[in-house]
Amino acid sequence: MLVLDRVSKTYPNGVRALEDVSLQVAAGELLVIIGGSGCGKSTLLRAASGLDTPTQGRVLLDGITIAAPHERIGILFQEPRLLPWLRVADNVGFGLEGRPRAERDKRVAFAIERVGLTEKARVWPRELSGGQAQRVAIARALVTRPSVLLLDEPFSALDAFTRAELQDHLLDLWDEARPILVLVTHDIEEALVLGSRIAIMRSHPGRIAGVIDVPLPRPRDRLSAAFDEQKRRVLKLLDSTLKRQAHKAPLHDFQI
Repeated sequence: MLVLDRVSKTYPNGVRALEDVSLQVAAGELLVIIGGSGCGKSTLLRAASGLDTPTQGRVLLDGITIAAPHERIGILFQEPRLLPWLRVADNVGFGLEGRPRAERDKRVAFAIERVGLTEKARVWPRELSGGQAQRVAIARALVTRPSVLLLDEPFSALDAFTRAELQDHLLDLWDEARPILVLVTHDIEEALVLGSRIAIMRSHPGRIAGVIDVPLPRPRDRLSAAFDEQKRRVLKLLDSTLKRQAHKAPLHDFQI
């Protein structure tokens, strides 16, 4: 289980990015975090990954405090961040350098096959489309078999068709090993397509406004009445959050 226990983050310039954020994400769960720009979503992921140290509170994975990057936690950013001087296969295998060559080659080949890019294994990152580059980044994140995978708006720079395709592809890959998956997005439909639960954040400072369960069977039909009903629930909570922020009213965490 991944636990964020009353996590707060204040930067050296005095900006209070997070305040008293508590979340628990169970093994095999897919939690989506949504909120507007500047509400602390990325800061929260960086704290969960060990890239940033909370000013207050702590992050735990199965009871172990996470205070630095950890081999059991993978992170995927909005940009693929592939190393331009390495071919696709070498980018995917970058995190396996300490493994025996035969094992590394086998795992890399399997990961590339699972994202449908076997024929691109020996090409350079500059030869890939945006969607292909993000597939490579997903393969690189999963090849180490992390217990937790954190994704920071990984599809936001892609066109609608590629985005929908990669959402479905990510679900297929997640379903194979069921790691804890925490995804940040500002897209309500993406949150509903992917999430087992949706946590909604408010800003100044970043806090959890509420958490909504998404009891829809998979695969999810974006055009169904049930999907629309869940979308209305999220929009209702978002609207309530925005009104509270506008009036600067105190906000207490609640569940729906």
